[in-house]
Amino acid sequence: MKKDVSNLMRLLSLTIVLALIMPAITNAQAGKANFAGSWAVNAAKSTPVPAAAGGGQGGGGGMRMGGGDFVAAQEANLLTTTRTRTGQDGTPTTTVLKYTLDGKVSVNTNPRGESKAVATWSADGKTLTIVTTSTFNDREMKSSEAWTLTDAKTLSITSTRQGQDGEVITKRVYDKK
Repeated sequence: MKKDVSNLMRLLSLTIVLALIMPAITNAQAGKANFAGSWAVNAAKSTPVPAAAGGGQGGGGGMRMGGGDFVAAQEANLLTTTRTRTGQDGTPTTTVLKYTLDGKVSVNTNPRGESKAVATWSADGKTLTIVTTSTFNDREMKSSEAWTLTDAKTLSITSTRQGQDGEVITKRVYDKK
């Protein structure tokens, strides 16, 4: 009889410990920023791409370097961005990029080549940094983007890349639609 009571007490203790630990595990995962939604670039709050870095007039951080409006879908371990742009000839082009959120390499292909990206979270889970290595015409380019929600309806993406005259840093601000 004592053995049955002892086993029951162990089982009860284990159940209580699990009940206390599970919310902490769930909150740790839920504590990371969620970038899902439709995002519209806010040119007034964004920094322009300098003309020397390929921004030209009206660069505004808009369509240059992936700065146009986009839709993001975020699941437990995957961030997917979808951008549709209209070319000069009026033909729409859709680009879908996928990033795993576990620090593993993600490979994306586009008409100009292949890119490999690694996405990592800050310690507090508020910022996602995506470091991308792209190869175009046998030339390797590295860039990084730091994604941060400044509030529930505002996304800030700070991009860093090497330009002809050194490092180019742009900040694009998006409003949730």
